[in-house]
Amino acid sequence: MAASALPACELLACDWGTTNLRVWALDAAGAVTAQRDFPLGVSQLAAGEAARRFHEEVRPALGAERTPAILCGMVGSNLGWAIAPYVDCPASRADLAARLLAVEDPGGPVRIVPGVRSDGFNGRGDVMRGEGTQLFGWLASHPRYAQGRRLVCHPGTHAKWMLVEDGRLVGFVTAMTGELFAVLGRHSVLRSEAPSDDMAAFDDGVEAAGDGDALAARLFTARARIVGQGAPPQSASSYLSGLLIGADVAATPRLLRAQAEEVILLGDSRLCGLYARALSARGAKTTTFDGEAAAIAGLVALHGMEMAQ
Repeated sequence: MAASALPACELLACDWGTTNLRVWALDAAGAVTAQRDFPLGVSQLAAGEAARRFHEEVRPALGAERTPAILCGMVGSNLGWAIAPYVDCPASRADLAARLLAVEDPGGPVRIVPGVRSDGFNGRGDVMRGEGTQLFGWLASHPRYAQGRRLVCHPGTHAKWMLVEDGRLVGFVTAMTGELFAVLGRHSVLRSEAPSDDMAAFDDGVEAAGDGDALAARLFTARARIVGQGAPPQSASSYLSGLLIGADVAATPRLLRAQAEEVILLGDSRLCGLYARALSARGAKTTTFDGEAAAIAGLVALHGMEMAQ
């Protein structure tokens, strides 16, 4: 669709990460009128390049040359457009809205959502960017969850486990589950040339994860079961996935001292499905919500709060 044929855009909402930029053009009611992905991850851009390419490529592609924009994700880190300083945990949606970073752009107002920082489970610190926007967008769209204590998991390269009390993010833990899966599956003795969706092997990995302790020892079973017990080599990837996710769901919530009857899964449907399967094996109830819808809702809510100030 040519830019001139695009519907009127009132707000550009952007989730700009390390490897990809996703942009939604929204109308006055917050409904998506157009959506584009750009291979402009901040890890691939030189200093100052994000601002230029946003103005020269992103805005014209969405027919939004003079439209306000709000951005979340790694674009607000030292790798991105500008550093949006962290908000300290515990944090609310209003805290993030009050700390939106204004950056210069000739096309119109641009705001970058800050990240969130905590002392971490062991006092060594923890940080997030982007996931907080999704969390508060989910809460804005489902206000009944803003009452009481909730445990929310955002699966991904760096999975986030978030503890929410009465609508405020009071603590979180990052688990490098997805990155471990990628690194071990490509660059270690556990690498697999034939990834598969073998759910029996995945379930076996979840069971082998036990309570998530001694993970370095448990990981070697991904090799031993094949070379020592004759398991099919093509099952290695699914088993490793189950082992890592199983260890994550078994051990990480304990670092938050979180006991919850229900775990909220927020993110990509396929990945959330794997986490739901692993949590179900441990007797946990789960409810899944779409991460993209939550990101849009969060960006709209933060923009609206700033406009109301």
